Amino acid sequence: MGSSRPSKQLALGALVLSLALVPLAHAGLPLAVDKEPLPSLAPMLERVTPAVVNISTVTQIEAETHPLLRDPFFRYFFELPRKRWERETQSLGSGVIVDAERGIVLTNHHVVDQADAIDVRLRDGRELKAELVGSDPETDIAVLRIPAQGLTAVALGDSDALRVGDFVVAIGSPFGLSHTVTSGIVSALGRSGLGIEGFESFIQTDASINPGNSGGPLVDLHGRLVGINTAILAPSGGNVGIGFAIPVVMVRAVADQLLEHGEVRRGLLGVAVQDLTPALARALGTGNTSGAVVSRVDPGSVAATAGLRPGDLIVAVNGRSVTGAGALKTHVGLMRIGTPLELELIRKGTRIRLKSVVADPYAGYVEGRRLSPLLKGARLGDRSEGSGGNRPFAVAVGAVDEGSPAWLVGLREGDLLVEVNQERVRNLEALGRVLRRARTLVSLKVRRGGHTILLSRR
Repeated sequence: MGSSRPSKQLALGALVLSLALVPLAHAGLPLAVDKEPLPSLAPMLERVTPAVVNISTVTQIEAETHPLLRDPFFRYFFELPRKRWERETQSLGSGVIVDAERGIVLTNHHVVDQADAIDVRLRDGRELKAELVGSDPETDIAVLRIPAQGLTAVALGDSDALRVGDFVVAIGSPFGLSHTVTSGIVSALGRSGLGIEGFESFIQTDASINPGNSGGPLVDLHGRLVGINTAILAPSGGNVGIGFAIPVVMVRAVADQLLEHGEVRRGLLGVAVQDLTPALARALGTGNTSGAVVSRVDPGSVAATAGLRPGDLIVAVNGRSVTGAGALKTHVGLMRIGTPLELELIRKGTRIRLKSVVADPYAGYVEGRRLSPLLKGARLGDRSEGSGGNRPFAVAVGAVDEGSPAWLVGLREGDLLVEVNQERVRNLEALGRVLRRARTLVSLKVRRGGHTILLSRR
């Protein structure tokens, strides 16, 4: 991001002064000016870099043994079986140790996604096998565990206390160059709407971040972790001075759930919202320039129970300002199910407060194994249509455990199951009847992302 350049000394004034005082015959800088040592990041980095690790992932990939065998027409003509062999590929990323006693390492989800094995290399050269505790693609956070022997951890900072202009340091393995250190400033805070992750509130920095930095730490000048480097804006393929890190406040909320449950259990409020535009602000008479406008309240939701109405402008959640629809989604999406909510909103020019709670989106769903062993690992519930919510038309698929029987059948979270074995199923009761008669799954028809997909059991 941005052209490569040497790290600037933090006390620029002292540096300029020192240059003025040194005779021109000397090529190097003095060690001190007026008996005061020049500022340096070295002492802080000596403490932090042992906590930064390189991550290699090994993935098994199927490949044909001969180029001709990759041609589907060639295979069809000669009726060849789809025999393949496997090869190993490696990719390199970064991570940071945050708990030395338990061997907990944080990195990006995309660094370890679909890896069959994960290797971690420490600063002292040790190579350790890592266990994937859990990962969350919506925030691009993953938690690993390594043997807790002779480890160094980085201290956690407070990303909410950052200000634009604060100095930060990125550490990682860009292009495989381990423990590379770059410095810069916080260029912006709360960046969202970039389409990089499902939940976005990035720290933007001009500290050089390149491929291989993913998962590495962004630290402040005290060596405290303030973010996990995750993405760059690189229209030319290289560093242009715009990098993004996930704030440690968000990282910690996700990591705590991954350590506790192995997954993130997100709740919901039960509203649809949109950003406040100048035209909407004038129409609503809010006088505000930021917030999330409620466009729909789901019947029977906790939002409806709390008293939210379309046209309400939500300006704060639990004391934290809401800058837009994305910010509200992030605030609520990072809270645990059951967390109390205090909503500050503006309704027809009057500022009011409402109390609510983060609801379980799958309350009332049942475990799939209660209907069939082949649906074990999925949460299933009735999906109704109409404003009254009393006309079931499909079976909704909630969370699906990766690798479970339901996952292997092909079900994914958010699917709507409409047919089983070519029989229409409008609710859980109908699904149970079909499965009891057939005792197996031959085919499933689901609606996914606006498309209808037929899944066949192999």
